[in-house]
Amino acid sequence: MATTEAFDGAAFCDTETQTYASDSVEAGICASFAYTDQTNSGLNVFYLLFAAAMVFFMQAGFAMLCAGSVRQKNVKNIMLKNILDACGGALGFWSVGYAFAYGGADSSKKGFIGNKGFFLADMTSGGELIGWFFQFAFAATAATIVAGTVAERCKFEAYLCYSLMLTGFVYPVIVYSIWSSSGFLTAFNDDPPFGCGMHDFAGSGVVHMTGGITALLAAKILGPRIGRFYDADGNELPEPHDFPPHSVALQVLGTFILWVGWYGFNPGSTLMISSEASGDVAALCAVTTTIAAASGSVSAMFTDMIMYRRKTGETAYDITMCMNGALSGLVGITAGCSMVEPWAAFVIGIVAGWTYIFWSNLLVKLKIDDAVDAIPVHLGNGIWGCIAVGLFAEKSRVDLAYSTEHGKYGWFYMWGNGSADGSLLLAQICGVLWIIGWVTVIMVPYFHLLNILGMFRVDSLEEEVGLDISHHKGAAYDMSGPSEEVKEKFELSMSQRKVEMPDAEETA
Repeated sequence: MATTEAFDGAAFCDTETQTYASDSVEAGICASFAYTDQTNSGLNVFYLLFAAAMVFFMQAGFAMLCAGSVRQKNVKNIMLKNILDACGGALGFWSVGYAFAYGGADSSKKGFIGNKGFFLADMTSGGELIGWFFQFAFAATAATIVAGTVAERCKFEAYLCYSLMLTGFVYPVIVYSIWSSSGFLTAFNDDPPFGCGMHDFAGSGVVHMTGGITALLAAKILGPRIGRFYDADGNELPEPHDFPPHSVALQVLGTFILWVGWYGFNPGSTLMISSEASGDVAALCAVTTTIAAASGSVSAMFTDMIMYRRKTGETAYDITMCMNGALSGLVGITAGCSMVEPWAAFVIGIVAGWTYIFWSNLLVKLKIDDAVDAIPVHLGNGIWGCIAVGLFAEKSRVDLAYSTEHGKYGWFYMWGNGSADGSLLLAQICGVLWIIGWVTVIMVPYFHLLNILGMFRVDSLEEEVGLDISHHKGAAYDMSGPSEEVKEKFELSMSQRKVEMPDAEETA
């Protein structure tokens, strides 16, 4: 029986080995191939532009969420920090960050840090430039996570210093190790560790854990806000004092913006859309992202409701649990959004809600003050998201997303196929430990240095009056209203305009 071989368009149109007349059928075929390649390239650039813009728009979500979560006297300060995250992230990632993250990557070699492409030198093509823009949006996200945690007591200059350090050096080294083809933990190397490498498709570990562990270290060294765990004399309070958010409406708005932005974060990590395979992966990412967010929100809110009812005998539904539960589900699914089935995304979201509650309560017990609960969301669920890949990654999904068949999949699937091979799970655990270790080794001395130099925490009086007044020329909201003199003039004017109406008897 005759067999049909696949047509090799690249070999057919190779100008070094083939020569065709300009008006020949063969030349027409090659011209159509070239046009298709150019169209696909343009389509992929536009797709990444759209996805990166959505990820960058998440900065607005973080700004609204943080602004709503802090007290009214610190709104200007936290908003300005969110804006400068984007500015500092862009400059740091343009100058050295991108070169450290991807420069000189070679799948046949392994290294620790990139060394080419500083200031985007020699990068001229649309594919290269849009790649920088997409990765910059991720770097800015990692830096923004820290802003909310240390809100209301961190000095402005300290924030600029560690934001540049994070986006320019700490984060790029983690990117190189896991996402670059030369990284020692990457799945894209010719010889990946454990036969598979770490699988973190969109950044539960690379982005969210990096920002989360940085936030944890900063909060621990910086200390809690005045009155959170201790009174003015330094005595421990019987119960931690909660600072209510000044605007729940802004919190909800920020949560929804972040959720929408995640559809650029996760599906956009396919990095292309021109092939059927990339379309299939992007579609799965959108579905699993939605399911995990929804189940995480429901899980956190109803679990908290049950715990509260058992404690007090009353039923109450906490909107903060609902919002942060959704964000926890989003962080938890980010690593495996392209590799798990929809039912697994539901399970990951449920556990993400529980993980958030556990970490939130743990921070209170340890007296670590997180103004917006970013550490439980991003660090706690970043860890869970990486581990979940090692448990739930399904064979056909992994093969499609990573264009390989290494034979290492989620532990539950390996058990189902009669194998106890936990190579992928082990790779995920090593990746988690590496991220925690690297950020800790660099950022702990860095934060202590800022603290010793008096650059880290604001003065106690400045903290009490609020950073808007003490650092930013006044409050965010003008709540003064008209003066008493103006009110009196208005009342006098209104009294003079009154016209006496005749009685009914007089008109009769």
